[in-house]
Amino acid sequence: MLVGFFLGICSGLTPGLHTNNFAALMLALSPAFLELGLDPFDIAAAILAASVTHTFLDIVPSIFIGAPDADTALAVLPGHEMMLEGRGIEAVRLSALGSASSVLVALVLIVPLSLLFGSFYGPFMDQIGPILLSIAALMILTERGRIIEGQGSFAPLKYKLFALALFLASGYLGIFALGHQDLASSPLGFEPEVLLPLLGGLFGASMLILSLASKAEIPDQRKTEFDLAAQTIARSALLGGLAGSVVAWVPGVTPAVATVVTRLGSEGSGREFIISVSGVNTANSLFALVALLVVGRPRSGAAAAIEELVDLDIAHLLVMVTIVLGISILSYFATLLAGRAAAKMVRDLDYRRLCISTLAFLTAMTFGFTGVFGLFIFFIATTVGLVAPFAGIRKTHAMGVLMVPLLTYYL
Repeated sequence: MLVGFFLGICSGLTPGLHTNNFAALMLALSPAFLELGLDPFDIAAAILAASVTHTFLDIVPSIFIGAPDADTALAVLPGHEMMLEGRGIEAVRLSALGSASSVLVALVLIVPLSLLFGSFYGPFMDQIGPILLSIAALMILTERGRIIEGQGSFAPLKYKLFALALFLASGYLGIFALGHQDLASSPLGFEPEVLLPLLGGLFGASMLILSLASKAEIPDQRKTEFDLAAQTIARSALLGGLAGSVVAWVPGVTPAVATVVTRLGSEGSGREFIISVSGVNTANSLFALVALLVVGRPRSGAAAAIEELVDLDIAHLLVMVTIVLGISILSYFATLLAGRAAAKMVRDLDYRRLCISTLAFLTAMTFGFTGVFGLFIFFIATTVGLVAPFAGIRKTHAMGVLMVPLLTYYL
C-alpha cells in the first residue's frame, strides 16, 4: 500500500501522465516483483493504491501548470483560472475535498448499485445511446454564451450553433484519431494512446497558448478560505461520486465523459465543478473494481491490471475497499501539502517560460507515446481547442471528441 501510495504521488504530479498508463507499466514490471518474493495480491494492492492516489494528486499540475491528463481535462479550466486569481491553494483544497467525499459516497452506493446493475445491466446498456445523446443535447441547448448588452435576440441561437459546431468538429476528430490508432507508434516502446494528444491539445496546449497571448502573470497564492455552503459541497460531492460510480459500469465511457454530467449539474460555480469532477475520478477507481466483480469486465487500466494478477472475489474486494479508504485519507493530506508546495514554486517562476516549457513537455511526451501521428493529432486538437474561447462558449463542448465516437457506436 505504501509503495503504491508513493508511486501514485509521483505519477499524479507528473504532468499529462494518465493512471492507466502507469498501471500498465506496473503490470509489466510485475514478473520482477514476483521474483523478489512478493505475492500477486501485494502487487495488485500497490497498483490500486497508486491509482487512487493518482486521482487525488493529478489536479496539482493541472491547476498550477495547465497540463491535464484525460481525467482532469475539464477541471483544469476553472482550477487554472483560480490559480491566476491567486487562489490555487483553494482550488487544490476543493479538489481534495471532492475526491475524499466521493469515496464516502461510493461506499454507500456499492451495495445498491451492485444489485441494480447486476439485475438490469442488459436493459441499461440498451439505452446508453439515447442517454448519451440526451446529455449532448442538454450541453448544447444550455449554452448561453457571453452576455453582451445589445447583441440582439438571435445571439443565444448563435452561441448554440457555435457549440454544436465545436461538438461535431471535436467529435469527428475523435472518430478519425481513434479509428486510425494503429498509425500511432511510440518510439520509446510504450503502448500508444491517442487520448493523450487529443485531450492534451484540446484542453492543455490551447489554454497555454491563450495564456501566452494574454501575457498573464502568476500572482501570490493566498491561503483563501472557500465560503461554499455545506449543502452545496454535499450536493457537488454526491453528484461527482454518483457520476463516477455509474460510469464505471459502462464500456467505453470514461470518467472524462462523466465530467460533462457534473458540468451540467454544477453550472453555477467553477468551484462546485472542481469538487464534482475530482469526485468522478476517485469514485470510478473504486467502482471499476466492483464492476469487475459483478459483471466480470474491467473498466479501468488499474482494474484490468488487477484482473491479470488475482481472481477477484468478495473477500478480495472487501480488503481492496479498505485499502481505498486508507489510501484516500493519506492522499487527502498529501494533496494539500503538494498544493502548498506547488504554490510556493510557481510564485518564483517566470509564467511565460513555464507555459513554453509545459508546451514543449506536452509535445515531447506526445511524440514519445504516439510518434508522428500523435503530433499531427496534437496540432489539430490544439487548433480545435482554441474555438471555444474565441467563440465565447464553454469548452465542455469539446468533449464531443469522446462522446461522438461513443454515439456512433451505441446508436
